[in-house]
Amino acid sequence: MTRRLAEVAKKVGVSEATVSRVLNGKPGVSEATRQAVLTALDVLGYERPTQLRGERARLVGLVLPELQNPIFPAFAEVIGGALAQLGLTPVLCTQTKGGVSEADYVELLLQQQVSGVVFAGGLYAQADAPHDHYRLLAERNIPVVLVNAAIEDLGFPGVSCDDAVAVEQAWRHLASLGHERIGLVLGPGDHVPSARKLAAARAIAGDLPEEFVARAIFSLEGGHAAASRLIDRGVTGIICASDPLALGAVRAARRRGYDVPGRISVVGYDDSAFMNCTEPPLTTVRQPIEAMGRAAVELLNAQVGGTAVPAEELLFEPELVVRGSTGQAPRD
Repeated sequence: MTRRLAEVAKKVGVSEATVSRVLNGKPGVSEATRQAVLTALDVLGYERPTQLRGERARLVGLVLPELQNPIFPAFAEVIGGALAQLGLTPVLCTQTKGGVSEADYVELLLQQQVSGVVFAGGLYAQADAPHDHYRLLAERNIPVVLVNAAIEDLGFPGVSCDDAVAVEQAWRHLASLGHERIGLVLGPGDHVPSARKLAAARAIAGDLPEEFVARAIFSLEGGHAAASRLIDRGVTGIICASDPLALGAVRAARRRGYDVPGRISVVGYDDSAFMNCTEPPLTTVRQPIEAMGRAAVELLNAQVGGTAVPAEELLFEPELVVRGSTGQAPRD
């Protein structure tokens, strides 16, 4: 007990006597200090006293599918910073292959009496994935916000980049350069953002051959394999559902001895870190990460404060960033 008092007191910057008063429910402590002590208990991994366990911690789970794709650390930085400004402590939960699952993290967060959860990429965007842990959060009335398109009927507010506008921008750019055989590298068939991108491409193309659509897991290797199939089918322009997929497409073209953008043009999606430093620099569609992240935190904070928030999706406008991976269509 003495060690716990000392660690919590050091973490908060108060005396051990103050910590003791909070833990024993004694008066004479400001609400701000009381909340800081309770948060410190959660962060340090100590259980709250029984009489205080009914109160939610000032912790917010931030659940990400991975950190290898630079877009997710970028979202974590914006969302984590905005939460901290509101006095909320972000708890980063990153899924690992063969390790802790999204559902496992939700269970752990519920045990910690979190104030809410923000999901930025996850199983909510896949129609065929398990979704019971989302329903558990809804049943417990835990505030939740989803970043980027989710399946229907989950009942949570969300913020998304407009996939249809993103594809329209990329398609019109390639078409303006003379490309007529344009292909898509998308995620799995049940991935909602990819489905939206495909619907937009079909709407603008009028007649999009099925062989010009390739599916892949979201990785550089997945992009390489999918783009290789499209190149073999004669496409000259490739629109990808993420920047790592696009980098894989560039590699696929080069492995076949094709110049980028002389023979194959490639457009990514996200404008994540260092895409202007690749060779060639990647043309991509930029997600407004700052605006989306802050909007997600505002929606969550409103729910934490007891304000009802409509279970609807806010769409944010993307921006085409033209760099060196796109050029005039080959004349042959």
